[in-house]
Amino acid sequence: MEIIIRNSSDQPIYEQIYAQIKDMILTGVLTEGEMLPSIRGLAKDLRISVITTKRAYDELERAGYVNTVGGKGCFVAETNRELIREEHLKEIEAHMSEIVKLAKSCGLKNDTLVEMFKLLELEE
Repeated sequence: MEIIIRNSSDQPIYEQIYAQIKDMILTGVLTEGEMLPSIRGLAKDLRISVITTKRAYDELERAGYVNTVGGKGCFVAETNRELIREEHLKEIEAHMSEIVKLAKSCGLKNDTLVEMFKLLELEE
């Protein structure tokens, strides 16, 4: 599992870890039941505090992405398809909101945006 910490980011390190592991789970890179690296091991690999890594894992557990089994470690939780769908919908809405703001600043109409989307969809 590769996690990249960006010291130049405004985002706290635990949030960077949380976001990257969450993305790996949502995209299927990490699968249901797969064991995550130990908190100490990940902290050592990333050269960060164990407390920071623990906070990221705690947040992942609180959000339902991982389960902790005492004495064994953290594992990717059973996939909750509705949770994944909701996460994707939130992300799409955020992107669409930015698109609408940018389109308004350029004077683009909704029908032009729809046409652009259809063209992009055909290219895929």
